[in-house]
Amino acid sequence: MATAEQIKSLIRSHLSDDDERFYTLSLQLAAHEARQGHGALAHDIREIVNKSRRTRGSNNLLKFPQVLSGMVLSEKSDTSFATLVLPKPLIGRIQRIIHEYRQQAKLKKHGLSNRRKILLLGPPGTGKTLTARVLAHQLRLPLHTIQVDKLVTKFMGETSAKLRQIFDLIRDQPGVYLFDEFDAIGGDRSLDNDVGEMRRVLNALLQFIEQDVSDSMIIGATNNPALLDRALFRRFDDVLHYEVPDEEGRRRLIENVLGSFKSRMGWKSILKESEGLSHAEIDHACRDAIKETILNDKKKVLTLTLVQTLHERNQTHQRR
Repeated sequence: MATAEQIKSLIRSHLSDDDERFYTLSLQLAAHEARQGHGALAHDIREIVNKSRRTRGSNNLLKFPQVLSGMVLSEKSDTSFATLVLPKPLIGRIQRIIHEYRQQAKLKKHGLSNRRKILLLGPPGTGKTLTARVLAHQLRLPLHTIQVDKLVTKFMGETSAKLRQIFDLIRDQPGVYLFDEFDAIGGDRSLDNDVGEMRRVLNALLQFIEQDVSDSMIIGATNNPALLDRALFRRFDDVLHYEVPDEEGRRRLIENVLGSFKSRMGWKSILKESEGLSHAEIDHACRDAIKETILNDKKKVLTLTLVQTLHERNQTHQRR
C-alpha cells in the first residue's frame, strides 16, 4: 500500500490546490501499486484521476518539463480496435498484448511480467502508429508520442540527458509512449558513418529500456528495420512486422472506410488499382472518393470514382 511519505505528499498537494502535482502523485501511486501486483487498485486510481481531469476540462494530459516542451505530444486516443485491418495472426498478437496488460496482476503472482515493450517494423502507412493509438484506447492510457527528430541534438551529452528525462516520465506517468522513427536513436553501432556521440546515445537507450520496470507501455516504430542495432531486438518483449495489405485486406479496408457510402462495387478493377498501396494510401483514396461523391450530391461512391482516386494515389506512390 501507499507509504507514509506518499500519503503526506498527496495531502499537501491537495491542500495547496496544486492539481497537477496531485494528479502526478496519484499516478505515481498507481504505478507503485501495479508493481506490487495490485493491478485492480492501480486501474481504479487511474480511472479516478482520468475522470477528474475530464470533469475539470483539463486539456493537458501530462505536464512536461520545459526542456521536453514540443518534444512529446500528448493526446487521449479514441481509435477503436475495429479500425485495425491487419492479417489475423498480427491481430491475434495485438490482442495478446492487451490481454496480458489487463491481467498483469495475475501474471505477477507467478513471477511473470506482461508484454509492454513492443517493436513495430514495416513500410510507412501500414498501421504502426494506428496500432499505438488502438493500444492506448484499449488500455485507457494516454498516448505520448516522442518526436525523435527533436530529441537528437549536436551537443555532446544533451541527447542522453533528454532521453533520461523521458524515461523518468515513463516511470512516473503511466501511458503508452511511442518512439516514432526509432532508428534515429537506435541505429546500428557498426555503421561506418556512425559517430561516437550516437554510440553513447544508443548505449544509454539500451540501458534505459532494459532497466525500465514501469507500468507504462513502450513502443518503438520504424520504417527501416535494417538500420536498427541488433542488440535492441533483445530488449523488446515482442516484435511485430507490418506489410502492405493483400487482396483480402484491401477489400476489407475499403469496405470499412466507405461504410454507408459503399455501392455495388466492381472489385476486380478496384483491387487491381489498389495493389501495392499501403493502408494509409487506400484510406486517403477512399475518403477522397467520399468527398467527391458528397460534392456531386450523390449518396454512394461509384466504382469509377474510387478507381480514379486510387489511381491518383498509385501515381504518387510510384513517383516516390
